[in-house]
Amino acid sequence: MIIKPSLGQSSTRSDRLAGKVALVTGAGNGIGRGCALMCARHGARVMGSDLDATAAQETVVLAAKEGLTLESMDPIDLTVPADVERMVQRAAERFGRLDILINAGSWGAFEWIENMDYERHWRRTLSAELDSVFLVCKAAWPHLKASGAASIINFASANAYVALQGSAALAHCAGKGGVLSMTRQLAMEGAPHHIRANTISPGLVVTAATRPVIEGNPQIREAARSKMMIGRFGQPEDIAWTVVYLASEEASWVTGADFSIDGGATAW
Repeated sequence: MIIKPSLGQSSTRSDRLAGKVALVTGAGNGIGRGCALMCARHGARVMGSDLDATAAQETVVLAAKEGLTLESMDPIDLTVPADVERMVQRAAERFGRLDILINAGSWGAFEWIENMDYERHWRRTLSAELDSVFLVCKAAWPHLKASGAASIINFASANAYVALQGSAALAHCAGKGGVLSMTRQLAMEGAPHHIRANTISPGLVVTAATRPVIEGNPQIREAARSKMMIGRFGQPEDIAWTVVYLASEEASWVTGADFSIDGGATAW
């Protein structure tokens, strides 16, 4: 059974992130949208961004219906330094500070090695999954230092640890493995400035991007489901709750860590 993603209004509110400003890339869809909405529900003022301007504005509309503080700057190409600088500057100017950076924006080409084109598949994937995180972190770094208690949350993947039978994810595995290692280094460099950096490694989460694969490829669907101790696919909210924790003062002693939110898929 495939559970549909639930990105509607949540009845849960708190002030766990009150007074904080969050920048969320990839806020137009899936995990990014779930994180942007969840952070706003728990008190943060949120600036989202996405390459897909229509999807980004849909997130803004959803937030407005809940009375949340969530704006968006789009379209933003996270592999273009000028776009990234403009996005970060806009967030800092609009809200006066930047405390939380959530790098959820990403893209990957899924091809077997024998079909993988170096420029079109390999390099484009690594740019979208690695360069984008570097560029956003670099642009945001001065603002995060000024925060005095900042949190960077990057997204690795279960694929940074294990290969999934039937999934042509070579470039994606490499990119997310790189994010995992890069974030540990960011944690070390950020510690003197009170910047914490952690990763979340999701398993297979139902989003607009993954739904066609889950529903259309029985081999991948069953391989993924057979690995999950908890017998369902993930939802964006499963990831977003972890983001709220890592962004809050509750996680003030947590840095350089990775959280496998995957239904137990990498535990055996």
